[in-house]
Amino acid sequence: MASSYTTNFSIEKMATGDQSGTWGTTTNHNFDIIDRIVSYKSVAITTNADTHTLTVREASPGSGTENLQDGMYRVIKFTGALDSNCAVTIAPNTAGAFFIIINSTTDSGSSGPYSLILSQGSGANVTVANGKSAVVYCDGAGSGAAVVNALSAPIFGSTLTIGDGTAEDTKLVYDGNAKDFYMGLDDSADKLVVGVGSAVGTNSILTLDDDSVTIGDGAAADTKLVYDGNAKDFYVGLDDSADVLIIGEGSTVGTNPILTLTDDSVTVGDGAATDTKIVYDGNAKDFYVGLDDSADKLVIGVGSTVGTNSILTLDDDSVTVGDGAAVDTKIVFDGNAQDYYIGLDDSADDLVIGLGSAVGTTPAISIDENQVTTFGKATVGATLTDTSNTGSVTLDFQTSQNFVLTLTGNVTLANPSTEAVGQSGIMVFIQDGTGSRTLSLGTDYETAGGAGITLSTAASAVDVVPYFVKASGSIQLGAPQKAFA
Repeated sequence: MASSYTTNFSIEKMATGDQSGTWGTTTNHNFDIIDRIVSYKSVAITTNADTHTLTVREASPGSGTENLQDGMYRVIKFTGALDSNCAVTIAPNTAGAFFIIINSTTDSGSSGPYSLILSQGSGANVTVANGKSAVVYCDGAGSGAAVVNALSAPIFGSTLTIGDGTAEDTKLVYDGNAKDFYMGLDDSADKLVVGVGSAVGTNSILTLDDDSVTIGDGAAADTKLVYDGNAKDFYVGLDDSADVLIIGEGSTVGTNPILTLTDDSVTVGDGAATDTKIVYDGNAKDFYVGLDDSADKLVIGVGSTVGTNSILTLDDDSVTVGDGAAVDTKIVFDGNAQDYYIGLDDSADDLVIGLGSAVGTTPAISIDENQVTTFGKATVGATLTDTSNTGSVTLDFQTSQNFVLTLTGNVTLANPSTEAVGQSGIMVFIQDGTGSRTLSLGTDYETAGGAGITLSTAASAVDVVPYFVKASGSIQLGAPQKAFA
């Protein structure tokens, strides 16, 4: 019975009793084939060749003219100088096999480096770029045979480790048609970098450190995060030319800005004729701070629509509390032990200053629509007490309403400049232990009949003089009430 041969590599299978006494030659040849199947070879492509054939099996097994072939090796590194891409044909087209292909060719042309294009028949082919490796298989389907990338959709276990802990950069490179990207460890900087190209640390887009994430690489270029929505996109980005951080609508930094941050300011909006706002989205109630662009006013209100339910409105020269609705409005000063309010009692149409936080309760001062002011308690004017007065004395009517002066010598009240029309109060003059101190008046002080003021002369005597400011430079003094005990 004649020998038979395996389909792909033509390993000879001797029939029982065949080749008696000579079987060793065939067996050794078979072992040579198997040795190649589990081994590696460097294969040189003829310089500047456009084509190359990688033969998997012998053409005429058993003919006595067998030749071991390069295609019997599983790991093949192609070398040689190319001036164009080289088409590598795996032959014959009926042989099924797999390979690890390494493109280590050099460039002898002007447009390299060049690729290897692996094919077997008219079916699919695989391109291995210069400096790259690929795991491929050919299906041996005859004239329509295909070469396929075996790792086009690899499956890994729960953990994929890149690198072996040595002091070197490690990376994943995404080899695109027009642009490459990488994700790699910059080992010297101890940072993970995502960038453009294939060299770790160059053209970085995203850098992860122990406690920070950095976008950009310090180059003069805008950097951004884009949120790609179904109907609308948004971005957070650095406008490098303006040195501002912008949150905006779209994907181009600087267009349709919503929020702009500079060295010392935050800007909401982009100057367009539209309302802009910050909305505080609460569980039961929302609030907003926004620009009512049509009214040119800043509004703080309840809800999310600018101009509705306004609490505080800022205009060019005014601050408005409330929105004209039939409701009390107020400013509350929240103290540690005691609160105070300034508010509109809308039902009474009164402005009230009071104790607490509820308008109308414990009022201190109320002003009605007729400008009538009502005090909840007695009013106490500021009083100046001075125990040593002699010579010229100028009273400060802005600081004090009442004055208690002990005369330690003769005194002249000089003309003041701080009195207010309508101001009134009292002046108390006390003789010191010596007594007989006199009081003279500047021309702004007026007495009945121009008689002046004569004080009690006894030591420690107390005289009380009322006053009223009639006009600027006209302080009218009443008759002194003398000799209080």
